[in-house]
Amino acid sequence: QVQLVESGGGLVQAGDSLRLSCAASGRTFTYSNYAMPWFRQAPGKERDFLPRISGGGVTAYYADRVKGRFTISSDNAKNTMYLQMNSLKPEDTAAYCCAAQQSGTKLYSLVVDYWGQGTQVTVST
Repeated sequence: QVQLVESGGGLVQAGDSLRLSCAASGRTFTYSNYAMPWFRQAPGKERDFLPRISGGGVTAYYADRVKGRFTISSDNAKNTMYLQMNSLKPEDTAAYCCAAQQSGTKLYSLVVDYWGQGTQVTVST
């Protein structure tokens, strides 16, 4: 069974930083075979694609809404992905989820093979 477990969310003030982690595990899960995106969803809003890192952590893609403020990275030895979020804004408040997608899945696609349970990020003014 594959599990994605996020951590690192919390309550911060505008302008602060947070680093989210997504740890992947599972006997049948080969981390390097999957592209790993982050999504977020605020109450009453659609799920938004944020960044995605390719299997092996070679290539990263960012949505315009977070480009320059968020950085995605991957530690293949630990099967763990990170999302460094700087200069947080109140509009960044949402539940953040990591996911795993088969390599070749279109960028921005919401079709994923595995979802994490999510971690809440709340940014106050």
